[in-house]
Amino acid sequence: MCAGIGVHSGAHVRMVLSPAPVDTGIVFVRSDVRAVDNVISAHADFVSETRNCTTIRNAAGVELATIEHLMSACAGLGVDNLIVEVDGPELPILDGSSAQFVQVLLNAGLKGQHAPQRVIRILERIEVRMGAKSAALLPSNGFDGLDLDVTIRFADPAIGVQRRCVELTPQSFLSDIADARTFGFMADVDAMRAAGLGRGASMDNTLVVDSGRVVNPEGLRFEDEFVRHKMLDAIGDLAMAGAPICGRFVADQPGHALNALLVRALLDTPEAWRWEHETGSETPREAAQPLVAAAG
Repeated sequence: MCAGIGVHSGAHVRMVLSPAPVDTGIVFVRSDVRAVDNVISAHADFVSETRNCTTIRNAAGVELATIEHLMSACAGLGVDNLIVEVDGPELPILDGSSAQFVQVLLNAGLKGQHAPQRVIRILERIEVRMGAKSAALLPSNGFDGLDLDVTIRFADPAIGVQRRCVELTPQSFLSDIADARTFGFMADVDAMRAAGLGRGASMDNTLVVDSGRVVNPEGLRFEDEFVRHKMLDAIGDLAMAGAPICGRFVADQPGHALNALLVRALLDTPEAWRWEHETGSETPREAAQPLVAAAG
């Protein structure tokens, strides 16, 4: 059985994905924790930390970090119900993208469940700001799903200003988003390590930028891989609303903290959206069989 590492903790972890009944949602189980409640729902109510990753914590204080890449894979493929067992404090980083999580789910097989999928339909603009950064959810402009418009701005010329727009479907997620890797700056390594972060980071799982160039010998998977990864993160963070969102997501310099703030504003403004049931859909879906997943 393979072993994987957490990008921040450096801990070796094993992850097992199992089917779940309708209305379960995405549920994480810390299988290494005993004697207290070790179950944590992937929902905004349980988000405890958004520095460098999204971390969730239950009432017993049990935490799990870096869930966003798996959450993005589930949202991208339309998986609503899943039980995820992890024997450590953080999900494995794999290659730094969602691609291997996608492959795990597809290898297991997905099946439709006999229940209509409940979605969140945006009716009015909801916007949050953090300094120069902003993110908003707006009513749909014709696309019946999540329509993303993301801009990032970095001083380093290896990134600069990048913008990408994607109408989220399983096909667009697979072709445009899933392979985009997380990234970081060589200049930040010492500070992150001093803060107890990035202990499992390497060029096997992170795009490294240093003074205007990408250090990784293989280079970029996409010319605009950086904004694609920010979009990947946003999809995973928005999934913490508890249901797929039908509307437009427009963000300038998003990050986990800003994304979480927007989801919280959404849930705290019920007059700006309504529940709907999608018709003619095979979703909600679950993984068809248990599968062990880890990074090698």
